[in-house]
Amino acid sequence: MRWASSVSDAASLTQAVQFASEQTLENLEGERADAVLAFISAHHAPSYLTMPELVRSAFGNAPFIGCAAGGVIGGGHEVENRPGVAIVAAHLPGVRVNAFYLTQDSLPNADASPNAWEDAVGASAAENPHFVLLPDPFSINAEAVIAGLDFAFPGSVKIGGLASGGRQAGENTLFLNDRSIRRGAVGLALSGDLTVETVVAQGCRPIGRPMVVTECDRNLIRRVGDKAPMEVVRELFEAAHERDRRLIRRSLHVGIVMDPLSDTFSAGDFLIRNVIGVEEQTGAVAISEIVREGQVVQFHVRDAATATEDLSQVLERYVFRHGRRRPSGALLFSCLGRGQYLFGAPDHDTELFQSMVAPLPLAGFFCNGEIGPVGNTTFLHGYTSSFALFSPRQPEPAA
Repeated sequence: MRWASSVSDAASLTQAVQFASEQTLENLEGERADAVLAFISAHHAPSYLTMPELVRSAFGNAPFIGCAAGGVIGGGHEVENRPGVAIVAAHLPGVRVNAFYLTQDSLPNADASPNAWEDAVGASAAENPHFVLLPDPFSINAEAVIAGLDFAFPGSVKIGGLASGGRQAGENTLFLNDRSIRRGAVGLALSGDLTVETVVAQGCRPIGRPMVVTECDRNLIRRVGDKAPMEVVRELFEAAHERDRRLIRRSLHVGIVMDPLSDTFSAGDFLIRNVIGVEEQTGAVAISEIVREGQVVQFHVRDAATATEDLSQVLERYVFRHGRRRPSGALLFSCLGRGQYLFGAPDHDTELFQSMVAPLPLAGFFCNGEIGPVGNTTFLHGYTSSFALFSPRQPEPAA
């Protein structure tokens, strides 16, 4: 198995694709490309329709997906606020690759059997396929796609991001083999001799202590333990130093523990959700997720420093679990609100990944929502970096 990627900031789409393709093929070292992904910045919008032909001329008929993006990542570098094209290709011996297309109208309904989802993506659950997903946020319910795939393929990894090259319906473009598409979702189903592992960094740091939800109503948390949530927030604020007080005022979140059997919690164990409202009279807190009584929650805050700390911790956990074993390739789906906007400099997440995990030619894009698992369930995130790390099921023999 071999992965390769490259990026170009050339103003001409033709020149950018040619350069990135040539570099990617050179780094494949003569191996056949069995899957190709490409991400293209909105600067190239007038030339979107030519993208499939340009990619096919370089890589032949390999299954190909891609999308328009607010910023692109390729060859281990992030390109933002200027023209960018990132291309990644993989040689995947022993892996079956199927590129598929979904529309809102074609999604199996809530009562459909797993077979309907198997038909929709062209893969069998018996093969335990893994999925890369690129939905358009304006024309398909990405959370319904994720929930359906979790239902039909419970042991499979689902990773990806929402296309981010447009700000309203019809402005994004998706790519599927030789087609340019304005709506729906494209994806890859990968089955066979392949392991996909994930690292999901939601960018937050916990404050206070974990608490049990004792009273709630859908997304409204009324009591944690014997207190109203805002009573806990006031106590945290009074005890905090000035930096955390600023963060509590402007970037307060709630983390929900997704493993009901766990009694110790660290980075990566929480699903982070925004605080979207407060009931002043009762002190209840509304968040952007349904909660249940008995769940464990903890308040979190976010800024550049906490995002760096969180990413370092989840990468450290990955390295601890896998030792010196190096993945063959990796994709990164990062939020538009990260990158230079958050950290003030390019290549923050890519450089941290390469320094802690491996100097891989990381590729991906800056998304309008990031897809990745927390615990055994897949979610649509914000302000997150979702990494997918690819390896053969059996380690390749040493040369």
